[in-house]
Amino acid sequence: MELSALAKRLYDVLGGSARDTTTLAGANIPDLRVMAAGARELVENLMYDRHPRLDTWSTVVAAGIADMDARLAAFLAEKQGAVAVAENTVVFGWEVERRALFSELLRSVAGTVPRTPMPIEGLDWLAEQPGYLGFARTALESAEARAARLQAGEIPYTTRLFDDAEVAALGRAVRLALHRDETWLPDLLDRLVRGIAVAPTTARTLPTQALLYEVARAAEDRPTPEAVSSLRTAARITRHAGVPKELAKKFKRIEPTLADRLDVAFRMPDGRLRETFGEHTAVISTDGAVELSWWHGDKKLKSVPAAVRRDHPDDVKRLKDLAKQAAQRQLTLARALEAGYTSPTPPPYRQLEGNPVADRLIWEFEVAPGVWEARLGLTVPDVPVRLWHPARASVEEVRAWREVVQDKEIRQPFKQAFREVYLLTPAEEAAGTHSRRFDGHIVHYSRIRALFKDRGWTSHYLGFWDGGHDDGAARRVLAGGGWRVTLSHHLYEEGYAQTSAMCFERPSGNSWREAPLAEVPPLVFSEAMRDADLFIGVTSIMSDPHGAEWGPGALRDHGPSARSTSCRRRPRCAATPWPGCCPAWPSPTAAPCRAATWSSGATCGPTRSTWARRTS
Repeated sequence: MELSALAKRLYDVLGGSARDTTTLAGANIPDLRVMAAGARELVENLMYDRHPRLDTWSTVVAAGIADMDARLAAFLAEKQGAVAVAENTVVFGWEVERRALFSELLRSVAGTVPRTPMPIEGLDWLAEQPGYLGFARTALESAEARAARLQAGEIPYTTRLFDDAEVAALGRAVRLALHRDETWLPDLLDRLVRGIAVAPTTARTLPTQALLYEVARAAEDRPTPEAVSSLRTAARITRHAGVPKELAKKFKRIEPTLADRLDVAFRMPDGRLRETFGEHTAVISTDGAVELSWWHGDKKLKSVPAAVRRDHPDDVKRLKDLAKQAAQRQLTLARALEAGYTSPTPPPYRQLEGNPVADRLIWEFEVAPGVWEARLGLTVPDVPVRLWHPARASVEEVRAWREVVQDKEIRQPFKQAFREVYLLTPAEEAAGTHSRRFDGHIVHYSRIRALFKDRGWTSHYLGFWDGGHDDGAARRVLAGGGWRVTLSHHLYEEGYAQTSAMCFERPSGNSWREAPLAEVPPLVFSEAMRDADLFIGVTSIMSDPHGAEWGPGALRDHGPSARSTSCRRRPRCAATPWPGCCPAWPSPTAAPCRAATWSSGATCGPTRSTWARRTS
């Protein structure tokens, strides 16, 4: 059906395809009432399944212009579940301009690859809108109650407990509650996740796989330790073989994100517990690896006592679950701490006092203005504290701490004393904004992309199709959003990619601006280069001694005759000032062979979300 001129203009504006603006506010329509006839066409196209038609939320905006709220609300109520209808009721109560901002916010994150999280300023705005925060809690309570009724057999079992519109609405509700760290959320979300992760029958399916994954995506955007723990429980109790694997991928992305919310991450309990059952005692110890042990007086038993197993089977199961949760939370906290090395502001490390994770780490205390002293554990009270990093220490100090860790047989939660360090080389400083330290390596594309995800980097999937190789850049945001690093790469042959330059950017308004390498904070530079070295070391064809035998076509140019040269060209540990750190790597004093060819490369990629501009 051909639209009228007014309807076509409104269709382009509300759908975000207009050439002059992507927002209703930017369309400069003095009086929206003149668009009423065109808006009516758009609403009727959705109701009567005619083309072209807008998405639901853009049509809700059009309904406000056409004064058709009641008709559209009744139509949607017949098509959508109760949760989605409740969200519609809230939005229909807003004026047209507010609805338009809501629709534009959702459009800014819809269908992006890689997936774009809802911006923090968008979540803040959403929390301020009339009725929406109340809807978020009511919606999640309603969803949990429906899952409970399903588990109790009060409603028939189905694998679509919530329709698509409800899943999307609940996803927004979870994101908002996680962002605000609402106190009512942890227990409610735990019950909901348990209710949708496993069928009430013996079926290997689950009531709603879509909602479980949507909750996981919400936790990936705004994680809390309780949400992570609930999702790990879901992965453990589900009978569906594919769900634990999919959630495991999301956990790898959630844990680095938690580093941006260290104030939230630090409230994780340490898991210490001691319970008595008659003559026996159960102890969950967390001094090293988390362990559930059973004792009879001073004697440690090899297994659960028969009497306890017989008389307290539910308690035995509960304690095993608690031990698993303690181990999972310690792992999550350790990864969050590691990823938070580049945090621009001191996180509330004091909240970790007494936590066994903190006891096995090296800390620095500002004992006098500008004077930092390193100690094992959080042992110096009432002074500023930060995590020790070898990039800030002398060679002698690093060597001394490595000896302490070895002599005391300390099992650190992540590599700290023996952490690799990458310093800016003179050639890189002279090059300006781009480092070619890892340029020119042929890598297995599927492997390096998996590592990107594992280390919190984002990248477009590349392929030999139209536009499938236009944006070969992997990016990671560091220092709480203060820096972004980009590793450029492109497809080389089918299944292989070739790496190129790295650059660092700072925020500049709503976009990113390249910065000279000399201005990058040493810890940000070192941690980014450490990731890049991991990518190359694991995925390069040079890591396989038989690479030249199976490499296709041009890959043979990187075979035995080129292998020694390629390895020398890679100044992998040339920035590491401590001999013996990586004995298989080049000498720390070796000059990078490619220093003379380092130069400026392609510019780094697209701008950040501009949604914030529309609400300011």
